[in-house]
Amino acid sequence: MNRRYDVLSPQLAPYAPVLGGADEDDTVMSTRTATGLLLAPLLAISTSTSAPAKDFSEILERQGYRFTVQGTDAGSINTLRITVRGGRMGSRTFRQEIDGRVVGAEAADLDGNGSPEVYVYVSSAGSGSYGSLVAYGVNAGRSATPITLPDLADDPVAGQGYMGHDQFRVAGRTLVRMFPVYRDGDPQAQPSGGHRRVQY
Repeated sequence: MNRRYDVLSPQLAPYAPVLGGADEDDTVMSTRTATGLLLAPLLAISTSTSAPAKDFSEILERQGYRFTVQGTDAGSINTLRITVRGGRMGSRTFRQEIDGRVVGAEAADLDGNGSPEVYVYVSSAGSGSYGSLVAYGVNAGRSATPITLPDLADDPVAGQGYMGHDQFRVAGRTLVRMFPVYRDGDPQAQPSGGHRRVQY
């Protein structure tokens, strides 16, 4: 699939337990039927961390492509550099400013078209640790173009009670985003609304 600028959108999906159990009022959202998806705990990359400042550097390989992901950690605003090597495109480097720091990266082929994507997870500075995604998909070996997620603030269902502390992970053929749900009056450190999982 030639990708110009993809927006991955959430929809409601049946509940399935994640991360070793969930609160009884947890919510799950998905872009596809969730039957049989994510029934076992999987490694999650959390954007809510308080680790000491450290630049991020990781090399990911998938389907004959190499993704070099490098992110600075010099303050609240940092620089992300993604280099894609392979196929007929040779080597392409994408550089951008990010609000926060890189906390994880994965390569996958979620659309199953034989060309991989790279997903980079970013956590903002401050107590909210709001998560965001920087992602690129390879187009038939000729180019790489950005993929983005819709803003949760624009979705009154998926975004209800959202106040950051995201976890991202690739699970099978989906990108999963999980976060605590805050009810009115909840303090930042004590969300009481369970957790919501959004699948893209």
